[in-house]
Amino acid sequence: MTDLDLSRVWLVDPASGREGPADLVVVDGVLEALTWLDGSDADGIDDRGVVVAPGFIDLHAHLREPGNEDAETIATGLAAAAHGGFTTVCGMPNTTPALDEPGVLAAIREAAAASGSPVELLAHGAVTVGRAGETLAALGELADAGVAGFSDDGAPVRSAAILRSALTYAAPLRLPVIDHAEDATQTEGAEANDGVVATVLGLRGWPAAAEETAVARDLAILGEVCRDVPDVRLHLTHVSTAGSIELVRRAKAAGLPVTCDVAPHHLALTDAWIAGARRFAWQAGADSDPWTEGTLEARPFDPSLRVNPPLRTPADALACLAGLADGTVDAIATDHAPHTDVDKAVEFGVAANGISGIETALGLVLAAVEAGALSLGRALEALTIGPARVVGGRSRRGDRPGFVEGEPVDLVVFDRSEPWTVDADRLLSKGKNSPLLGMTLSGRVLLTMAAGRIAYEAPTD
Repeated sequence: MTDLDLSRVWLVDPASGREGPADLVVVDGVLEALTWLDGSDADGIDDRGVVVAPGFIDLHAHLREPGNEDAETIATGLAAAAHGGFTTVCGMPNTTPALDEPGVLAAIREAAAASGSPVELLAHGAVTVGRAGETLAALGELADAGVAGFSDDGAPVRSAAILRSALTYAAPLRLPVIDHAEDATQTEGAEANDGVVATVLGLRGWPAAAEETAVARDLAILGEVCRDVPDVRLHLTHVSTAGSIELVRRAKAAGLPVTCDVAPHHLALTDAWIAGARRFAWQAGADSDPWTEGTLEARPFDPSLRVNPPLRTPADALACLAGLADGTVDAIATDHAPHTDVDKAVEFGVAANGISGIETALGLVLAAVEAGALSLGRALEALTIGPARVVGGRSRRGDRPGFVEGEPVDLVVFDRSEPWTVDADRLLSKGKNSPLLGMTLSGRVLLTMAAGRIAYEAPTD
């Protein structure tokens, strides 16, 4: 536990819907006083300097342990999370063995405790045994053991019948079913988003329809199940296309109990990066062409850019941003996917899918804020309140994480005015597979506190 006196900072508290100049005093890890400033006391303080917010919550991270500790361990993953400002992380169940029974969850918790990190680790259990898509896992046993949701992520729930059963059985457990929306019959052998970039580069196309037809199927099943079963909850993870966003928008307007998240790389990066462009989506414009516009800056086919879902067009990225801004998208989730060089430093089409992104998520989101594509308050809400509502009471912080006097603090302090360079040697994750290496981002994390303890403190050099 530690003491902390933060004077004249810009405080963002999504739980209360308030942001502005404030003083914050922490004694022995507990919030002793929060004072909002006004008048002359607030002079010279704005949201472009030091910002304090509740610690972020990541709904979707691959921590690899057990089974692939060469790429990441729970200890290194939690250290990386704290470096990125995250104080709660939800691990995905595509471990080896898959998290399809309580014993695997117990081992994960033991590793988290052994790490000494105060960052809270939650975990999603598998929907099917071995994530093989054939037999429903023992959802009740997993819920009793304390999973935060159910997902076969890394793969979709391919069987409509199994998805229907999963939604039905998960409902009384008050847990969401989290689906990776993909019609695998349309993506076999696919390498990059189906469009101009893939065509010019000679890569096999990954159609937007593969995601959108899966989203439509999931929503149709949800609509039927929720008529007869109370408390059904479907969460669609890493949606990436304009069509998917519109389907979710319509489903919410119709009252369906659906939530969704987007990944930072789907907000900011586009398929043009595979060709060598290095402009963010809001810089490129909806109909950009990196060849005719002369925006190619890097070598093509960087394997760190191979992800699932793939990087989409600028129009898709801008639609994801618009969905986030208007509340259609509930949360930002990193889809942190660290890999070893053996799996990533290979030909683009055979590289493992995923970006090591938990340490750069804030920087990408703040780039969108700087560009005026997103407000700071909405961005931080999507990193805190939004994901908390998806996992509900499973987190120690409840569904409205914020600043409460008399309680241990979970917070992040970052300086929007201080740029930092993404350097592999300074990333705490084992996975260095980031297309942002060498780039400068804003919003350097200065301090992360979890449960009243320091989880990360920036070096003074």
